[in-house]
Amino acid sequence: MSIFDFKRKKYRTFLQDSETGEEIAEEYEKGRGVWKKHDVQDGKGSEMRENLIRKHYWFSGRVQGVGFRYRACYIASSLGVTGWVRNNWDDRVEMEAQGSRELLAQMVEMLGRQRFIEIEGIEERVIPVEVESGFYSR
Repeated sequence: MSIFDFKRKKYRTFLQDSETGEEIAEEYEKGRGVWKKHDVQDGKGSEMRENLIRKHYWFSGRVQGVGFRYRACYIASSLGVTGWVRNNWDDRVEMEAQGSRELLAQMVEMLGRQRFIEIEGIEERVIPVEVESGFYSR
């Protein structure tokens, strides 16, 4: 048996959302250490799709070299927000995030409260909603 024959085991946990009481399924893949949260946009009905917006953000200040992208991915995954984040050449961080207006506001607020991150300016604009799952660092 070689190391390539190793099968990854997946574990599934079910949590209950404290606000809505709905079950949230999370899957943990042993071997990779990756949590995959089932997309908030899947199966929540037309109500969630109607409230979906997508925003493009540019953050300036002390946002590079302080774990901004890592924390953005963690916060977005915990809130069920989808999109991506990346560093720009001009010392800003660019991010696209998709979710409800309240979740996006909560995400930006949580990013601003993180240790070492000093957001001095935020530019944002609303853009068309895309079909996607997950939040990634580019």
